[in-house]
Amino acid sequence: MLNIDLHCHSNMSDGVLSPAEVVARAAANGVHALALTDHDDVAGIATAQAVAATAGLRLIPGVEISVSWGGQTVHIVGLRIDPRHPELAAGLHGIRLGRVERARRMGDDLAQSGIAGAYAGACGYAANKQLVGRTHFARWLVAQGHVPDMRAAFRRFLTRGNPGYVEHEWTTLENAVGWIHASGGTAVIAHPGRYAFNARELHLLLDAFRALGGEGIEVISGTHHPTEYGKFADLARAFSLKASRGTDFHAPGEGADIGRLPALPHYCQPVWQGWPELAAHFSSSLA
Repeated sequence: MLNIDLHCHSNMSDGVLSPAEVVARAAANGVHALALTDHDDVAGIATAQAVAATAGLRLIPGVEISVSWGGQTVHIVGLRIDPRHPELAAGLHGIRLGRVERARRMGDDLAQSGIAGAYAGACGYAANKQLVGRTHFARWLVAQGHVPDMRAAFRRFLTRGNPGYVEHEWTTLENAVGWIHASGGTAVIAHPGRYAFNARELHLLLDAFRALGGEGIEVISGTHHPTEYGKFADLARAFSLKASRGTDFHAPGEGADIGRLPALPHYCQPVWQGWPELAAHFSSSLA
């Protein structure tokens, strides 16, 4: 069975490892095909592709786009995108401008709660200063001793109702799916188990996504509990969506490691089924 991981992050967004280090770790963990899906940026893809070519794995160009839908932030992963496509590039640039302003407001909110220097501190953890996000703030809060670990950082800060959380309007679901399709990519709903939707709201999201031409949903995710795999596999089948698999890797020791996930349920249609680049890559590797 091929080990395919279609969701991971480098330090070009909120990961810790460089794109080259992410690919090297994936290869060491036995990953055959990897999608680099940094938040709202594709800056790491060229380096990752170059390293993947020598590491013996296939790099799938990807991105994770931030969307506002139903009063919540939803993430849409784009797979097999053209990172140079002008419509996608322009859309992501607009989101990054909003991210900078959001990060400054998060720092201001923490300062009002008695925690000074958070924005500058979070910037110190971000290789890409346009992508300073909650994870960077959380790492700084841990390092400063405000909380013992990342889980506590998100429990006490940075989430709705707590210091450091600010409302922010991302792009629309229609825009995100449209940019992905314009660049030749496949749109997938990331980690659906993370959203605080009830069953009806989740079904409405899946309906809207499917109506826009969205193709897939992450069934196996590093942020899903194993008891949720069957639920999302059933939803994929019910809504005629293909199934994806991804760790949502950010850093060693933070959640699931690259490629360390179970296989998709046997009755799912994998989102990568029929991708010619995978067939060509692995047939040539076995020749």
